[in-house]
Amino acid sequence: MGVSSGRLTALLTVAALAFASGCGTSSGAGPGDATPHGDENPAIPVVASTNVYGDIARQIGGDRVRVVSIISDPAQDPHSYEASTRNQLELSRAKVVVENGGGYDDFVGKMLRGARNSGAEVVNAVDVSGRSPDGGGEFNEHVWYDLPTMGKLADRIADALAATAPADADVFRKNAATFREKLTTLRDTERQIRADHGGTAVAVTEPVPLYLIRASGLRNLTPSDFSEAVEEGDDVSARTLRRTLDLFADDRVRALVYNEQTSGPQTEKVEQAARARGIPVVPVTETLPPGEDYISWMTTNLDALRRALDTRP
Repeated sequence: MGVSSGRLTALLTVAALAFASGCGTSSGAGPGDATPHGDENPAIPVVASTNVYGDIARQIGGDRVRVVSIISDPAQDPHSYEASTRNQLELSRAKVVVENGGGYDDFVGKMLRGARNSGAEVVNAVDVSGRSPDGGGEFNEHVWYDLPTMGKLADRIADALAATAPADADVFRKNAATFREKLTTLRDTERQIRADHGGTAVAVTEPVPLYLIRASGLRNLTPSDFSEAVEEGDDVSARTLRRTLDLFADDRVRALVYNEQTSGPQTEKVEQAARARGIPVVPVTETLPPGEDYISWMTTNLDALRRALDTRP
């Protein structure tokens, strides 16, 4: 789910107030987000906007990094996140910062400027993807569901870490290559779904998984008015909701891909309509579930999508 301009303004206002007042809510960073390293060779401090990017940075940096993910709670809606002074403190110390960009997590840049840390290496996933919200046409900021972009991101993180610790550059780049090899297996699964189910119609509650869906050769029939309203946090009109529900009543789609991390009465009606017709619901999230890394998470998502499509005639 993306961030509307109104929501983004509210987020940045909350962040500014938090910095000024010295109070805030959840930082999203916990002990499990840090990778310790011996004092004789201090670990590189890395801050990521979400644990998706924190995990990728950890896979590239290994025991040479100490990673803090600002948003790591799977129950936390990233779009209602409120910044804290602890986040700004971590960003003031960071040597490498990994953000999504594209309007999704602008609070990172705001806090980084507030922390007066102009020396950090900043890796922006949307920039790495080559896409731009100002490029015209449809823009989807959820680039962590785009496997080729994550391969490029791994290399860019390796470069950023190498700039901070040149002696370990070969280790970082080797780890990035290993990560890209793991992505190859996931892309093979996408190609297999395309081969078996190419052209099959599905529905989504939000644009979050659309890169994965399109790479798998599937067609998204969700009315754009529905997914855009949900993404912006707006109410869906009765007419648009009816058009969406009709997708299931008329058996026009084979699966519903549902963002279970953020939901409301209207998306719940859509889920209920799918289940009532025996149409499989494939849950997805915006941050890593407990116990998962990026590769296992995407493997789970793709396997669930494939099973859903296989169960419908």
